[in-house]
Amino acid sequence: MDIQLQVFSAVAELRNFSRAAERLHMTQPAVSQHIRALEEALETRLLERNNKSVSLTRAGEIVLHHAREINGLYARMREMVDELTGSAHGPLAIGASYTFGEYMLPLTLARLHETYPEIAPSITIANTADIAERLRGRELDVGIVEGEEIGTGLDAVRLAEDEMVIAAGRQHPLAGRVKPASAQRLAEEPWMAREAGSGTRAAMDRMFAEWGVRPARLMELGSTQLIKETVEAGLGLTLQSRWALRKELGLGSLKLVPAPGLPVRRSFHVLLRKGDLRTRTMELFLRTLREETNKLLTEPTI
Repeated sequence: MDIQLQVFSAVAELRNFSRAAERLHMTQPAVSQHIRALEEALETRLLERNNKSVSLTRAGEIVLHHAREINGLYARMREMVDELTGSAHGPLAIGASYTFGEYMLPLTLARLHETYPEIAPSITIANTADIAERLRGRELDVGIVEGEEIGTGLDAVRLAEDEMVIAAGRQHPLAGRVKPASAQRLAEEPWMAREAGSGTRAAMDRMFAEWGVRPARLMELGSTQLIKETVEAGLGLTLQSRWALRKELGLGSLKLVPAPGLPVRRSFHVLLRKGDLRTRTMELFLRTLREETNKLLTEPTI
């Protein structure tokens, strides 16, 4: 690995020479020397320095983007060479969108650690669009998402089917009804939703488009947990995966709201870069992922 790019990446990410030196187990003067050498080689300034912090120039942003790809390719090369010895070990950068990452992935990670303790996964939770972009940029090795808008350069392999339902707090007038509420009645309620780019938000948008109505009030909230707690408190409705609502439905703090066309069905997909060779570590993770997901989805839901 190019040591100058490694040092530059650490300084750019931490925005601090001293913390980068600590991470790399170097002296601060050595870090500064590597940065100067890289800037001289590229004949441009990459970092703006002041007494408190470091910021990237436009050239620095370009170099950081490519440095991440280069470092990722180098790490992948080392992993594949190491795996010729037959052992599965080393880092595996996994990205997952919120529903899968927060409510389904933990069981796979527990099984993976139990069976292959030398594999060291790191997890990034973000919306579908962000996971796809980070995978293209080689910041991640694999992604698991529920969205469909993944762009170019990636293969999407279907993993499992998900069911999405409408939920309300137990005191809400629509909670627990037997007769489905009309689309017009549902549109009168405030709705809690994730931001654009989320697979859950895309499913909600499609549902309203099929109904031919728009919600009178739509509140974007930054996490599924915050959405659930807001709905539990009595403020409106939400469309969520049954798996994200499993605990609350079991406790009775949230109730289902029957509506036309429910449940909304969608698929979870595994995202991989087109043309990449799969390491043994990757293959073992994918096998464990599929086994644990299938086991989870065959369990009874509320």
